[in-house]
Amino acid sequence: MAEKMAILGRKLGMTRIFVNDGSAVACTVIEAGPCPVIQVKDAASDGYNAVQIAFGPAKEKHVPKPMQGHFEKAGKGLFRNTREIRLEGAPEMEVGQDLTVEIFNPGDKVKVTGTSIGKGFQGVMKRWNFGGMPASHGHEKVHRSPGSIGNNTEPGKIIKGKKMAGHMGSERTTVINLEVVAVRADENLILIKGAVPGPKNGLVMVRKQ
Repeated sequence: MAEKMAILGRKLGMTRIFVNDGSAVACTVIEAGPCPVIQVKDAASDGYNAVQIAFGPAKEKHVPKPMQGHFEKAGKGLFRNTREIRLEGAPEMEVGQDLTVEIFNPGDKVKVTGTSIGKGFQGVMKRWNFGGMPASHGHEKVHRSPGSIGNNTEPGKIIKGKKMAGHMGSERTTVINLEVVAVRADENLILIKGAVPGPKNGLVMVRKQ
């Protein structure tokens, strides 16, 4: 699916700012870019239109040799993270050009993709919002249990996808319809109102909707 222009960043945490009507708005601060264009792809040579961007300086010992050669073509140094952005039309950017937070404006609607906070191994009440077992007399140490998980003789097995206890969080998550509250280009910061996925210092991609 073709995407509009995007930028990579790091979730710094939360703050609040006061808007024109005097009200306080809670927002998430994202340090985004500058993200150099590492590679440009077009339909003629690659079969689709896209640009590859990078973020986060890296030491030479942390970058594999093939990637070092890939980064050298752009002449912008070595980076920890790269992402490819599909484009609807032919790319207008060139290798080595920087993407900054100035591609966004206050009031823009964006979607943010990141890795959600890991919760470890969780029970069915936290993971799936189960109601739990009765807490009345006669029920001992079963209050947060899932209850019966079996079936009748037919099919005689637990169906795949059954909601049970297990690993929760730490998965790719995209939140849509978030609002850009402010853009501070001199500090490479975007302030976004809404639920931005991931922990502090987590990698996120901010895309226009």
